[in-house]
Amino acid sequence: MDFLTSRTDAHITTWVVAIVIFLIAALMGKQSKGLHMTLRLFYILIIITGGALFFKYQAGDPMLYGLKFLGGILVIGMMEMVLVRKKKNKPTGLFWILFAVFLFITLFLGFKLPMGINFLA
Repeated sequence: MDFLTSRTDAHITTWVVAIVIFLIAALMGKQSKGLHMTLRLFYILIIITGGALFFKYQAGDPMLYGLKFLGGILVIGMMEMVLVRKKKNKPTGLFWILFAVFLFITLFLGFKLPMGINFLA
């Protein structure tokens, strides 16, 4: 269990796999029921690993870590909204845009924080 609760690589792996599953499920449309359920399992893993990292490292800059945590939850929410609305044949354009915006903000904060990678250094 320590692997899932304190390692950054476990968190990164879960969200990368979740985004790949999400994109495949979004392309498949209504036939993606099994993938959608698998994606929901990955939502839980992302929240567990992200929450563990949040509580372990947030003492350094609690506001930025809190904003990143909120951004991650919003990304998950937009992923779910896209898939559910697609399944119901409702428009998803706004949710795709919000997904991209929240993902960008969350990734930016994740790389900016001390646990992240500074690409510009």
